[in-house]
Amino acid sequence: MLSSSTQPIATLAPAVRDAARRAGEMALPYYRAGAQTAARLWYKGQSSPVTEADIALDTFLKEHLSALFPQAGWLSEETADDPSRLDQSYVWIVDPIDGTRAFATGHSDWAISIALVKDGRPVLGILHAPIHECLYEARIGEGAWCNSERLSLAQDGDFSRARVAGPKPLVDRFERQIGPVERLPKVPSLALRLARVAEGTIDVGLVSANAQDWDIAAADLILQEAGGLLTGLDGSIPIYNRPQPSHDEMIAVASRLHPRAIGAMRA
Repeated sequence: MLSSSTQPIATLAPAVRDAARRAGEMALPYYRAGAQTAARLWYKGQSSPVTEADIALDTFLKEHLSALFPQAGWLSEETADDPSRLDQSYVWIVDPIDGTRAFATGHSDWAISIALVKDGRPVLGILHAPIHECLYEARIGEGAWCNSERLSLAQDGDFSRARVAGPKPLVDRFERQIGPVERLPKVPSLALRLARVAEGTIDVGLVSANAQDWDIAAADLILQEAGGLLTGLDGSIPIYNRPQPSHDEMIAVASRLHPRAIGAMRA
């Protein structure tokens, strides 16, 4: 257990990494590659799927992470919102399975996303994609890593034949201004889409409006520490743990290319 007067990041990171891996192990018995999940499935509203795996992982992570750092508030896709989080300097922001629809249909692109946010910005981010055996991690000011390999985006080059992933209308808008791009399949886990920008396998990641804090907080820090930026199309960085944890359209790209990228999306 940590005191709120200490700097928790380096101390917390190994335990949070372990929690993410354990959550992945919990999810795997429910996953069926290329087939419908073995988990019970229902819907929030008319179109947002939830499985018993989401709930099991959420329960485990809330109990485990809250015990590690009880002074932090809690915000998760699968937990009823507690407004007391707004009074906390630190808050855990968690998506137990980012990409539930992919998980439920046997697609490999889903991940466990865990961020610790301080005063509106992430200071620790862990993203674990069990099927790909990838664990991404970033700590504020200390860099980003995937499976212990440092992530560092090249700060040269241009957008010629850029590899772009995201919703078709946004890719269309980008291509009209930039010229021909390589259209990659949309990655169903938004967190993984952003992490792949951080690792350099996607050059431009585009994000529809209404992404939620838990979709992007961990990957935001991973991208930042790798030398990239996630911003709104007005250039503003996302602020987390607000009363309404949703965001407008966004773009993720290497820092050096960011001004031209958002210019293209505004045109």
